[in-house]
Amino acid sequence: MKKFFSAFVIAACCMFMAMPAQAQLLKWGVKGGVNMTKIDWDGGYKGNKDNSAGFFIGPMAELTIPIVGLGIDGALLFSQRGKDEVKQTGMEVPVNLKYTIGLGSLLGIYVAAGPDFFFDFKKKDNIDRKKSQVALNLGAGVKLLKHLQLGVTYQLPMGDSFTWTEAGKAFGAKNKTWQVSAAYLF
Repeated sequence: MKKFFSAFVIAACCMFMAMPAQAQLLKWGVKGGVNMTKIDWDGGYKGNKDNSAGFFIGPMAELTIPIVGLGIDGALLFSQRGKDEVKQTGMEVPVNLKYTIGLGSLLGIYVAAGPDFFFDFKKKDNIDRKKSQVALNLGAGVKLLKHLQLGVTYQLPMGDSFTWTEAGKAFGAKNKTWQVSAAYLF
């Protein structure tokens, strides 16, 4: 909980520092949504492969060059994904390069890609959890009326999320996640 609180305070301070830069193409807001996760087991393990749902929420910032449509966005999200023994709870930091085309401030369509960093808060148990993970985000969405963004992102993990040991044999697993998000930028 200390890590979450510290990250939240840092994000809030960054937002207040960014307020004067609002006129300089920097917008900030809040982002939230649903994680839909499927576990991909290595080595033929027949463990739980069911889909599970979680959530994410937190502050975000976006810097865009208006005429070109190229920009970058980043967020600091409290995130839960997976279920039961393999549930992950932690801080997620996606940083995406974003290209937007559209009709000015009324409607825009964007594509985004970039790294996603996840830091697991859960303490050690019978599952060997990776404390930090990296994934590749690939996404698309729409921007509506200057402030609202709706998007879909697929996270392709670059390594195992955790390792499960059964009968002396270890099986790696990756959490492959679809995210459906909504963001409101001020």
